[in-house]
Amino acid sequence: MKRMLTRMVVAGSVLFGTCVVSVSHAAEAVARPDAKRGEQLYVNGDMARGVIACVSCHGEGGNSVIPINPNTAGQPYEYLVKQLLDFKPKGEKPPVRRGADGAPSLMAPMAAPLTEEDIRDVALYLSMQPLNFQTAPTASNEDTMERGMQIWRGGIPSRGVPACAGCHSPNGAGVPGKYPRIAGQFPDYIADQLRLFRNGDRENSVEMFEIADRMSDRDIAAVADYAAGLR
Repeated sequence: MKRMLTRMVVAGSVLFGTCVVSVSHAAEAVARPDAKRGEQLYVNGDMARGVIACVSCHGEGGNSVIPINPNTAGQPYEYLVKQLLDFKPKGEKPPVRRGADGAPSLMAPMAAPLTEEDIRDVALYLSMQPLNFQTAPTASNEDTMERGMQIWRGGIPSRGVPACAGCHSPNGAGVPGKYPRIAGQFPDYIADQLRLFRNGDRENSVEMFEIADRMSDRDIAAVADYAAGLR
């Protein structure tokens, strides 16, 4: 059952959606992010504070080898900050990034012990890492390739679905500071996020909810597979 989304874009994929957090203004009183410290947290964690090493799930330098865990290498810094913050509750309000049927996301307990400084440090480190396109996922379903390409390049005009390329760029590279890179992402992960947007379980982008709400499972599967193969 779809949940009502507020018309305001709330603060906060890891992937898909717009990035509206103003990092520079919100962090005036926060120390400048430290990529070296971010690397240490990413690789080693901080067990004294209950911070789990990110590398165990997201792979070396953000290059995941586990389909349910997205590639985070080279994603925009602002986007990564926003998503990590969105896995955390806002006071009495639950996180705006939740799992299926509103259950806590797998990332919720991982993000919980992270301070804002931790998040900015890890985000800066990951934003500087290259995605390994030699090992990254690619498209694999020839039967849906044409449909996926049509949606990516031209959208679904009859249902008001805009072209994905309009925001995420023709080659899926995204727009730094605004939209994440989709190229080389796991197809199943992309599809899962679109369904979470559509169901209202992921509430951190009104735009993506409205887009996914007009897409069928067939549309989602096709464009997710096609997008993974972009380079």
